[in-house]
Amino acid sequence: MHQKNNVRYLYLVTVFFITLSGFGQMPIFKRYYIADIPGLGWLARFYVTHYMHYICAALLIGFSAYIITGYVMAGRKKSELTVTGYLRGALIAGLIATGILLVIRNFEGYMFSHNFIIFLDLSHLALVMLFLLTSLYCLIFKKKWSRDSNQ
Repeated sequence: MHQKNNVRYLYLVTVFFITLSGFGQMPIFKRYYIADIPGLGWLARFYVTHYMHYICAALLIGFSAYIITGYVMAGRKKSELTVTGYLRGALIAGLIATGILLVIRNFEGYMFSHNFIIFLDLSHLALVMLFLLTSLYCLIFKKKWSRDSNQ
C-alpha cells in the first residue's frame, strides 16, 4: 500500500507540473503578470518551462507504462477499470500520442503540413482541458480509476 501511495503522489505532482509547464508554453504567465509575483518569474522563461514539460512528459509516459504493465500482469485479476478510468486512460493516451507527434515536429527533417500542426496543437490543448475537467469531476464525485473485480 505504501508503494501505491508513493506512485499516486508522484503521478499527481507530475500532472501538476506538466500542466503548469504546458500552460507556460503559452505566454499567459507573463501576459497576465503572474510571472511578476516574486518567485514565479521562471514561469515566463520559455526554455525552463519547455524542458520541464519534456521531463514531466517522460515521467508521465513512464508512469503510464508502469501502471499498464502492473495492471496487465497482476491487476486484472484483482480489479477492473471503471468507465471514468477508461475515459481518463484514453485521454492520457491521446495526450501522449499528440505530444509525441508535436515533439517529432521539432526534429530536423520532419515536415508536417501547417494544418496538421494546428490540428495537433488544438487537439493537444483540447485533450488537456478534457482531462483536467474529467479529473476534477472524478475528484468531486469520488470516482476511482478502478474497482475490485468482486463487486
